[in-house]
Amino acid sequence: MTPNQMRMPVRILALVAVLLAAGSGASTPSEPIDLESQVAAVERAFARTMVDRDHAAFASFLSQETVFLAGTTARRGKQAVAAHWKGYFEESEPPFSWEPETVSVLDSGKLAISTGPVWNAEGSRISTYTSIWRQEEPGVWRIIFDKGDKYCE
Repeated sequence: MTPNQMRMPVRILALVAVLLAAGSGASTPSEPIDLESQVAAVERAFARTMVDRDHAAFASFLSQETVFLAGTTARRGKQAVAAHWKGYFEESEPPFSWEPETVSVLDSGKLAISTGPVWNAEGSRISTYTSIWRQEEPGVWRIIFDKGDKYCE
């Protein structure tokens, strides 16, 4: 066996080692996405539509099959909910605001719940909301259920 022929197995082993090392980096999962933080940010952006007086942006957060509960009344579907909420956007100042306090996401990453306080225009807490969000495509969360309840101290 010539010196070149003896080096061939060493070269092949070196090449295999390089390829394995490169491949192992590609299969290492990237940093996990903190879905709870993602949903909290989406909820804040949703709430911001009220502050910005942007009804079209508000509607963009609604799933086509969304259900909003008010007392015993259920408004079903994006169009019905958006039409009902349009009145809240007509004045120059928002009649209320909200902010997420607690967010939890299913292990599957498909559904999330957010809850938090609702304040009136004067800054007094008047309600607690609960929203259920569905991830409709990667990074796109839309609200499927929403309900507010009177706040009791």
